[in-house]
Amino acid sequence: MSVTRADVLKIAQLAELHVDEAAAAELERQLTRILDYVEQLNELPKDGPVEIPRPDVILRRDEPDADPLAAPPAAWAPAMKGGLFVVPRLGELGGGDES
Repeated sequence: MSVTRADVLKIAQLAELHVDEAAAAELERQLTRILDYVEQLNELPKDGPVEIPRPDVILRRDEPDADPLAAPPAAWAPAMKGGLFVVPRLGELGGGDES
């Protein structure tokens, strides 16, 4: 699938971006490459595991892990209760209009 110059300019217009001709040509090429790659991904089997063609490639197990924080939320949150953030109700900040 290829992206045309008109597609690039329309996307830029919708995103309210200024794109000159040199940038449009590069974006056209890059977007076409991205869509070609997505087409290749769509050709992969969707049921069952995918066999790795190279036996010398060792993949790590995909195990979710939380990113460590520099400081726990309690150190920088204005107020916490039971591990949750406590926030004021609408209108309690002094500027709200309670109509």
